[in-house]
Amino acid sequence: MLRAGIVGLPNVGKSTLFNALVSNAKAEAANFPFCTIEPNVGVVAVPDERLPTLAEISQSAQVVPTRIEFVDIAGLVQGASRGEGLGNQFLSHIREVDAIVHVVRCFESDDIVHVSGSVDPWRDIDVINLELGLSDLAQVERRMERVRKQARAHKEAQAELEILEKLQSVLDAGKPARLADLTAEEAEIIKPLGLLTRKPVIYAANVSEADLATGNESVEKVRQRASEENAKVVVVSAQVESELLELSPEEQEDYLASLGVETGGLKSLIRATYDLLGLRTFFTTGEKETRAWTIRAGMLAPQAAGVIHSDFERGFIRAETIAYEDLVKAGNMNAAKEKGWLRSEGKDYLVQEGDVMLFRFNV
Repeated sequence: MLRAGIVGLPNVGKSTLFNALVSNAKAEAANFPFCTIEPNVGVVAVPDERLPTLAEISQSAQVVPTRIEFVDIAGLVQGASRGEGLGNQFLSHIREVDAIVHVVRCFESDDIVHVSGSVDPWRDIDVINLELGLSDLAQVERRMERVRKQARAHKEAQAELEILEKLQSVLDAGKPARLADLTAEEAEIIKPLGLLTRKPVIYAANVSEADLATGNESVEKVRQRASEENAKVVVVSAQVESELLELSPEEQEDYLASLGVETGGLKSLIRATYDLLGLRTFFTTGEKETRAWTIRAGMLAPQAAGVIHSDFERGFIRAETIAYEDLVKAGNMNAAKEKGWLRSEGKDYLVQEGDVMLFRFNV
């Protein structure tokens, strides 16, 4: 299961947002189940409006969404790259996740003291990015020392040294390593380093309820910085999400409408994190269950089958496939077959987002 780490300075709303994610999943257990693995780790279902529609078509007894794991990582302080505060713990936990949700405070409050004395998104982003970048730079330079000794005699070492020099240049300039111009092959070579600033990032701009619909000047600053770093932004109000937990579904709709929004930010954050990781969803559906499965973009039919069970990939014969939209238009699988919309795809088929599939295999 893929993991996203929630990071941020103290008092930016990081833990409140995590707790809302956890509690929201519990409150909507029928559609978005949640289970606690550790006190600071939660598995949250990825909202997908297609699931109940497919379940209705197939009269499924059970609906199983795909999931993503969120980790509430210890707060960061300046000097974390040198071990200040919980720095070492913070950095080690980030190395274990696939993506970073960076919560940035974009609200004013006399009741919640900011660790730096004032709200300044650029400064706050820079504090964390600097610590991550310094940690990466130290790691790159340590690796360069080892590789440089081998570079004269080994072409592979020379090639790696050139990649490390590219990374060093970017990090020295105060930019994240993901902005380094690397080929897919070069990126694979340095993957074992687990560089923190190579990980994809979503900035969660945490606003007050008054700014949820329109945003504010701080949100625009976050968007500007994200565009420079090839990152994404989701506007969310941890305060609003916490209050929604105490309301019935009807009251939630009324409350959000009074704020000028249709939905809260949690579902958007979960979905954006899923998309950021380059993930795709395909479905299996029948009377027993309708289930969403996660694959990486670019997977072929046998690989997708292997996500369900290794035997499916090993003995793959074909995949009976129909696009979600076509199945909905047809009304049911039998009608889709009569219209000729159900296709038989082979080993070279590139699975598309929203495919509904039935795998034939023999082992």
